[in-house]
Amino acid sequence: MSRNTRRGALAAATVALTLTAAACSSSDDSGSSSGPSASSSGSSAFQAQHKGGTLKLVAHAAAGSFDPQVNYTLQYWQLFQSMYDGLLAFKKVDGQESFTVVPDLATAMPKVTNGGKTYTFTLRKGVTFSNGKALTTDDVVASFQRIFKVSSPTAGTFYNGIVGADACLKTPASCTLSKGVIGDAKTNTVTVNLTAADPEFEYKLAVPHAVVVPKDSPTKDAGTKPLPSTGPYMAASYDPNRALKLVRNPHFKEWSREAEPEGYPDVIDYTFGQTVESEVTAVENGQADWMFDAPPADRLNEIGTKYASQAHVNPLTAFWYATLNVNMAPFDNKLARQAINWAVDRSAVVRLYGGTNLASPACTILPPGFPGHVDSCDYTKGGGTTWKAADLAKARALVKQSGTAGQEVGIVVQDDDVNKSIGQYLQSLLNQLGYKATLKPLSGNIQFTYIQNTKNKVQLALTSWYQDYPAASDFLNVLLSCASYHPGSDSSINISGFCDKGVDAKMQTALKTMQTDPASADKQWGAIDQQIMGESPIVPLINPKMIDFTSTRVGDYRFSKQFYMLVGQLWVK
Repeated sequence: MSRNTRRGALAAATVALTLTAAACSSSDDSGSSSGPSASSSGSSAFQAQHKGGTLKLVAHAAAGSFDPQVNYTLQYWQLFQSMYDGLLAFKKVDGQESFTVVPDLATAMPKVTNGGKTYTFTLRKGVTFSNGKALTTDDVVASFQRIFKVSSPTAGTFYNGIVGADACLKTPASCTLSKGVIGDAKTNTVTVNLTAADPEFEYKLAVPHAVVVPKDSPTKDAGTKPLPSTGPYMAASYDPNRALKLVRNPHFKEWSREAEPEGYPDVIDYTFGQTVESEVTAVENGQADWMFDAPPADRLNEIGTKYASQAHVNPLTAFWYATLNVNMAPFDNKLARQAINWAVDRSAVVRLYGGTNLASPACTILPPGFPGHVDSCDYTKGGGTTWKAADLAKARALVKQSGTAGQEVGIVVQDDDVNKSIGQYLQSLLNQLGYKATLKPLSGNIQFTYIQNTKNKVQLALTSWYQDYPAASDFLNVLLSCASYHPGSDSSINISGFCDKGVDAKMQTALKTMQTDPASADKQWGAIDQQIMGESPIVPLINPKMIDFTSTRVGDYRFSKQFYMLVGQLWVK
């Protein structure tokens, strides 16, 4: 789920967050499944008496392009759930079941043949885009081609196993996938052929980059011009400097409550540009119904007491981390990278994020409770499997040994209070180690794409990652494989530029092992995590939790472990 960012809360160590289990709702924290599965169980029926009204959302900044096959942020993936559809979808429910894959634009789960390499889908009839055009197999085929034509961030990692994808990655403009994705209008079927079996393929078909858009959609990033949708909502207008407005899709008729339930609000207004302080006040006063950004320190106590029933705390399978550019000085030197890992006080970052109620120190790339995670901590004073303390003496010795002391280091962060405070801490720390560090805060609307593009020569960046689906490859393969590194592109999610052929080979082995032995594959992923940490292309900082702060006008709060709060399922008075 990408995504580049999610909320943090800035809190002084003396401020206690009093949101307790009795005073707030939280999601089921049980473990994740290692493989997708279909479910035939029903979900609660639509309650017409709660239909209507305008849901008001607020955020400090927009999240860039509104193209579902390009955008890679949770902020908009969360909205896309009520707008766009793929052949498959994650079930729109709360709790652990939200990791279940169900049919969406397909009538049923695919028929899988040819040793797991061929998927055949029958397309639903009667589905219409918000522009009034009927959905056809041609739209599905064109949408798969478009993944490559627009250089979707996951084209080379999620969909590179489709027959013909290699040619599409080399020359996107001429992508046809003629033998990889085949539509048959007569039988209303779509067949997808893979070069090798992929046990995660159904997951990959259920995320927004694989949604179906009209065949005549532009073959470049649609940017601020939203594409027609098939779900209950469509975008009426979008100005990333001001607001986004979603309204009902007049052509939508619910075909699957599990995959794409009818929405409750008539209108969803999302405004940008407010301070986080004003967002809190707006929710408290009922002028806004939900805030994307987490409350700042001076508001946590009142939310945890006076407004506790409106605060919902949920653990996340995610991590915040610092990227170290392995292709630029000083971090082209492994000793310098290791020094930063030894020097960072994860407990200090936890405090800056909001305290132990909202985060815990991270040592590994794979989050606790996630497939493949192993309790391991290479960079903690005194050693051990969990983080205890930083070792500045060891860090200084490594900097001296690397010969990089005195070099300039730019740190690129988002410009909200939480990201800036962590950035300021990192700047101070690097200066202590002998570097000349400067901080470059950027709007959240552009920071994520900026730090991905090698042309911007970013040495160190603060960012975060939230799972696309519950599989170890979604962290390791997506964030740190050679296939995810695209110099000169805004869609180079391997921000550190880490490309190790030996590690890549092990990733491919683990992906293959997943086909027959998921448990063994998870062990392989755990070992890969530890090997990458030895190379130190990134610095894991924290594993976050989330506060959703809602107004008293809102009802039926539901938290999907896959896509977080189900926006379209909120009731609003």
